[in-house]
Amino acid sequence: MEREKDQQHDDHGKENVTITIDDNPWTVHRGHHTVAELKTLAGVPLAYDLDRVIDGKFEPLPDDGGVTIKGGEIFISHVKDGSSS
Repeated sequence: MEREKDQQHDDHGKENVTITIDDNPWTVHRGHHTVAELKTLAGVPLAYDLDRVIDGKFEPLPDDGGVTIKGGEIFISHVKDGSSS
């Protein structure tokens, strides 16, 4: 039984897909990723915002949130809005 559970778990997210962060392609496993994981992958400072671009519109992602990756997603990072200088 344990072996069957392990096999099912091991199959999750095995397929690699390409996403784009700040105009650079990155290969990740299909499935759920945290915003922090994506920032770390692309070398984006954790203090920056990460937006998902959908049909030309920017969708802000919460720092403590996540996103399900299917492949082909586009993300843009930027300095947080409303920061004092």
